[in-house]
Amino acid sequence: MACSCLSDDTWFALSQMRTTTLQVEDPQIIGPNSAGMPEYRLEKVFPVYAVGVSEPDPNLIVSVANTASTLGDPIWDAVKLEAKLEAEKEPILSSFLYASILTHDCLERALSFVLSNRLQNPTLLATQLMDIFSDVIMHNRCIQCSIRLDLQACKDRDPSCLSYCSALLYLKGYHALQTHRVAHTLWNQGRKVLALALQSRVSEVFGVDIHPGYTCVCL
Repeated sequence: MACSCLSDDTWFALSQMRTTTLQVEDPQIIGPNSAGMPEYRLEKVFPVYAVGVSEPDPNLIVSVANTASTLGDPIWDAVKLEAKLEAEKEPILSSFLYASILTHDCLERALSFVLSNRLQNPTLLATQLMDIFSDVIMHNRCIQCSIRLDLQACKDRDPSCLSYCSALLYLKGYHALQTHRVAHTLWNQGRKVLALALQSRVSEVFGVDIHPGYTCVCL
């Protein structure tokens, strides 16, 4: 599972991206690929993953990210457009796709919904988990940047990942990593019992066990 490792300056710059909708005729969208899905020139916003640079120039990414503020949120735009196309192709999944992605106003809330429904159990309700995930993610700019960079990494590096939408909805490694980010934040806030509860659920559901006190280099 590839994860994002950028400097604090880069995190700050990427966190300035606004959540708006790109129109299909936007020049940043190349057009449909062989699978019928739109292709985005996301390397202009995320050059690290596009060119495989292990130690990118922070000044370059800061400059590119500032430009991205006028483009909206290309990752979220791609996720929504892919979900719409998939809902049209597979009507049986339309309710699932609308509930998981299309009814939400940003990637943070969509991810919170997906994670809470994957990790719920009879005593840890999805509504409770969604409040926890949303509260942490919506107030942590580093996590907001990381969830986008990790989606880009999945799309670029995992041959089994068909789209940003599929990574958000189905990839257990992506889900486990983002849940760990939330659990780690809770651990640092002193909410250690809740953080350990999330660790336990991640281990049961995704088969990934990361202690919430552990700090990844990408956190």
